[in-house]
Amino acid sequence: MDDEVFRALADPTRRALLDRLAEENGQSLKQLCVGLGMSRQSVSKHLAVLEAANVVTTLRQGRELLHHLNAEPINAIADRWMSKYDRGRAQVLAGLKQALEGQNMAENSEFVYVTYIRSTPEKVWRAITEPEFTKQYWGVEFRSDWKKGSPIVWDFQGLEVADPEQVVVESSPYERLAYTWHGLTPELVDTMGWDEDRRLRLAEDPRTTATFTIEPQDGGVVKLSLVHTGAPDSTMVKMVEQGWPVVLAGLKTLLETGSALKG
Repeated sequence: MDDEVFRALADPTRRALLDRLAEENGQSLKQLCVGLGMSRQSVSKHLAVLEAANVVTTLRQGRELLHHLNAEPINAIADRWMSKYDRGRAQVLAGLKQALEGQNMAENSEFVYVTYIRSTPEKVWRAITEPEFTKQYWGVEFRSDWKKGSPIVWDFQGLEVADPEQVVVESSPYERLAYTWHGLTPELVDTMGWDEDRRLRLAEDPRTTATFTIEPQDGGVVKLSLVHTGAPDSTMVKMVEQGWPVVLAGLKTLLETGSALKG
């Protein structure tokens, strides 16, 4: 898969398409064609290469097929060659470079992650909803009947997090699940060790939403897509970009091997 990713990134047109999705995630083919000076068919071929490498994924929204950046393959490459220390240092230097050069890059309002799991839709659904699974790879237990509009109580290793806006938004068992993200209780803020500046920025954020889509594939494989959506420049969405890859890698490992990832 690494070879496919590197081949996909080698072409300047494909890199330009990725840059466009980095600026505004979730675009249609028509939107991506604007200004490229090539036919829809040519753009479609480039997108097909990116999709084959799993760098871009498509999600249907109503009648439209929207293209999203997928963090999973590049995250896997980064994990292979960069230690956590080196990766964090590189992120700091990249942020400093942007600040010094005065770059005005648009902030993503959503985080997209797609992974393929050798399992069944029923087992994947259980893995994202049932406490005996989630506590193994996530350290979190949920209490909910997972019906639309129902409340969700989060249990972070004995710390209960509940509020009226913490609810199921959409529920279609074994196919699709969406829920609003957890509230920010004082106890949670203390447990997570967030400083006052981060707490204030999070308090100003509109509620974000996590949406899972479960799609069976050939060969006993399930495609699991996660889209975490928030307002533009959402502090919470930027924070979960670091956590979701670890959580979903743990889910995949648990379902495929029967054992949780070791920290």
